[in-house]
Amino acid sequence: MNKKLKILDTTLRDGSYAINFSFSAQDTAIICKALEEAGIEYIEIGHGVGFNGSQNHGKALQSDAEYLEAAAGALEKAKFGMFCIPGIADLSHIDLAAEYDMKFIRIGTDVTHVKDSQVFIEKAKKKGMFVAANFMKSYALSPKEFAANAKLSESYGADMVYVVDSSGGMFPNDIREYYQAIRDVSDISLGFHGHNNLHLAIANTLEAINLGYDFVDTSLQGMGRSAGNASTEILVATLIKMGMEVDIDLLKILETSNTYVNPLISSKGIHPLDVIAGYADFHSSYMGLIHKYSAKYSVHPAILITEITKINKVDVDEEVLEEIAQKLEKKTDLFIGKYQFNRYIGNEQSR
Repeated sequence: MNKKLKILDTTLRDGSYAINFSFSAQDTAIICKALEEAGIEYIEIGHGVGFNGSQNHGKALQSDAEYLEAAAGALEKAKFGMFCIPGIADLSHIDLAAEYDMKFIRIGTDVTHVKDSQVFIEKAKKKGMFVAANFMKSYALSPKEFAANAKLSESYGADMVYVVDSSGGMFPNDIREYYQAIRDVSDISLGFHGHNNLHLAIANTLEAINLGYDFVDTSLQGMGRSAGNASTEILVATLIKMGMEVDIDLLKILETSNTYVNPLISSKGIHPLDVIAGYADFHSSYMGLIHKYSAKYSVHPAILITEITKINKVDVDEEVLEEIAQKLEKKTDLFIGKYQFNRYIGNEQSR
């Protein structure tokens, strides 16, 4: 078990998806301070999509600069950082982060587009930041192919590479296989970010910790995109019960979660399409297209999800998706596994 484990709390970034990116600067300052007082050393803030996310991915309540200012003003010891997706963000956003003395940045690319990160990693390193290369939709490549890309990020200067279960459909054995493949070629620090679509985020995170991953991501209440993330409070309680040295105040974490985050949670229960996303390795950012064509052709959205991911688990080509929906429109024997689905009779709204 890794004694140097770091928990990165992403409530104020990934969690913002669950509330339409409506954390205020005041929320950011208050929750940052409470997490710091509880012993969390790494805190991610900002729009769920990262720098410049408000441009085309849902407008956040505050600007990037306002979130940075709030965190910088609230924190004394803990480090704050933001997410950065090349093509959504540009290099000027790294300059902005440096103005507020941001200590870490996570450069996120689909696992098949790692080369897009090179200039961002190089610039962030020049600005003195700790840089993680987050390989979104990690499952789209085999462990061996993933490991080759990890070496690529290492050559760009990344301090750490993240295995990212974007759809929440990975198993503990997958976490192990990716770890072993990476360790065959590199000793770069590793992180794990798990979603909870099949309710395996905690199990996968514990496997990552036992293997020796250096960082794991959590959020208060498990708040995050789609079915959410591993819960900070559950992970901390579990690690303490396991006897691991965790310099985090569990009662303070529980108090912070219950006081500031629980009142924001409006979605309850298990959502069918979140489960299907985990089952099929489908990224929920494309759920709008699924709803569009499931309604147009009266095809159950779960069927569309499973069929499109048989073709591509990274991107959704809208024309291909419509072709699939057209072909399924008149079929009555639609199955996932051995179970038949009823004809699509309503448009479940994405959250």
